[in-house]
Amino acid sequence: MKSKCSVLINLLVLQNLAVLCVSQDFDFFYLVQQWPGSFCDSDKSSCCYPTTGKPAADFGIHGLWPNYNDGSYPQNCDSNNPFNESEISDLISSMRKNWPSLSCPSSNGESFWTHEWEKHGTCSESVLDQHDYFETTLGLKQQTKLLQSLQSAGINPNGKFYSLSDIRDAIKEGTGYTPWIECNEDSSGNSQLYQVYLCVDKSGSNLIECPVFPKGKCGSQIEFPTF
Repeated sequence: MKSKCSVLINLLVLQNLAVLCVSQDFDFFYLVQQWPGSFCDSDKSSCCYPTTGKPAADFGIHGLWPNYNDGSYPQNCDSNNPFNESEISDLISSMRKNWPSLSCPSSNGESFWTHEWEKHGTCSESVLDQHDYFETTLGLKQQTKLLQSLQSAGINPNGKFYSLSDIRDAIKEGTGYTPWIECNEDSSGNSQLYQVYLCVDKSGSNLIECPVFPKGKCGSQIEFPTF
């Protein structure tokens, strides 16, 4: 009996260590924020406002994504730790405001948050539990203030075109760190400001210069659509 108990204990320890090793095995985070006007004006996706109403004209969170220095990333690291809305009940109001889903059909955001936690958040659970993951991401959004940085440089969501380098410089001036800009195309084929990537250390505490940027490119002049 003692031998069986020892074997069981050893198996449990190994399972816990396996989860821990997987969840610790990343180098930094991408903090990804998207401009809702570009999501809704894309030629590749349909847009539905959340059941709670149209979001404010501000960048919304897409996610906080663990990444490796070689550009690859872990995903779906712990199927035994599914999203549980009750664990973030105190954050729901802020989540609906700052992390809305614009995908169709309309929703209250829960399916979006579920996807982000289970695909990305579980890979950081050695340093951020479920509540910390969402609370940390919300705090980072408030810290970066992307729209304020752009507007301070005279770059406004008015449907006009701006230099990609000016957009990048404005965000670097505001945050202190170099962003990576992702573009999509509107129905007329114009390149537009879609998502902004900034990098965060693996503790989730501090912005850092990105060790590597994603692949992709924008035009030299990109649209900043209204919302």
